[in-house]
Amino acid sequence: MPPVDSNQNPDAHAAAAGVYGTNVQKNTPDQRELEGHVLLKSAKFMQDMQDDWDNITPDILEETLRYNRQIWVMFYDNAVQNPDGNRPNDLRSNIVNLSNFIFKREIEVIAAPTKEKLNVLININREVAAGLMTQQKAETDNPPTNETAEQKQVEPAEQSGSTDQSA
Repeated sequence: MPPVDSNQNPDAHAAAAGVYGTNVQKNTPDQRELEGHVLLKSAKFMQDMQDDWDNITPDILEETLRYNRQIWVMFYDNAVQNPDGNRPNDLRSNIVNLSNFIFKREIEVIAAPTKEKLNVLININREVAAGLMTQQKAETDNPPTNETAEQKQVEPAEQSGSTDQSA
């Protein structure tokens, strides 16, 4: 540990902490984006397993499905244990129902493995990930403003600069 310089400016530490905090905010993905990436990673694992089905052992199958299940357990737990959160009841219910479907489907795959049974799991992960990431991108691209709907609407002639107003 370097010696402490008693002549150091205490504001330098505050400035460094501020820069660090700003950098972390810029470079740390949003929770939904992170969840989307994890779902895509799981979908890729299952797709890779499906593509190499003849070489898949029961252990590989179980480990891949366990990874996916852990993700969906997190979604399930978050929906059930956070009733006062920012999610509406119907969304929480949909998450619980979708999680239950995932769990049942994984049991079916383990009980009687076929690569075709993985299709629905792969598709659900991809679709949910796309929704999470699209929602995040939309919020980033279009931050909420105080403009009214009338203020946001611009006539097509005003946008193009055209003086032709025949319609």
